[in-house]
Amino acid sequence: MNILMIDTSGPACGVAIVKDAKPCYEAELNIGMTHSQRLMPMVDAALAMAGMTPADIDLFGAVVGPGSFTGVRIGVSTVKALAHAQGKPCIGIDALEALALNVPEFDGVICPILDARAQQVYGAIFEAGMPPKRICEDAAEKLTAFLDRVEATGKRAVFVGDGVAVSERAIRERLGEKAVFAPVQHCGLRALNAALLAGEYAEHAQDYVTLLPLYLRAPQAERERAAKEAAKNG
Repeated sequence: MNILMIDTSGPACGVAIVKDAKPCYEAELNIGMTHSQRLMPMVDAALAMAGMTPADIDLFGAVVGPGSFTGVRIGVSTVKALAHAQGKPCIGIDALEALALNVPEFDGVICPILDARAQQVYGAIFEAGMPPKRICEDAAEKLTAFLDRVEATGKRAVFVGDGVAVSERAIRERLGEKAVFAPVQHCGLRALNAALLAGEYAEHAQDYVTLLPLYLRAPQAERERAAKEAAKNG
């Protein structure tokens, strides 16, 4: 099975191809939020380097979130269009689960966290495996609430994701020696890991019509509008 995976859920734009469960191609650009300009040239380059055309892809995948609202929409919309044009199935991959694959082995829990701003993180807890064993569902919450869940496991915890850069000090103060942090080269979401997960979940492939983003909270514009309405009515 040939799988093309797209990730535009965060700061980096990534494209990967997996052929018969083996990595075939991977590329990542992290030069600012220009995903709408960079993505299709990257897809074209990936197919050309792999000696493929869109017709050779059996399954199109997108990282559906949580993450940047605009970024997720770009990736999901692109995959829906590609799958529709080729008459092929598509699949959505959870960003936090893909991040958990950055740590293939660890004697404890794996805690992917993404900076959700507004003093919150997107977070989940896993144990190592392929696919990772989920301990709790994704949530958008304050870091203190997430760390409550981590502490409740009673295990050492390794943290990955772009939330590490902004939260490391607070995590160290809370967990001390029980906290481990992935180095910067292993902190970002890899489209290749998402593609490998897509292979694991291929039986759950879906029609392009039903592929949807994974949003854990309303977009900022909607939250601000709701706050204004509440203030006006209050």
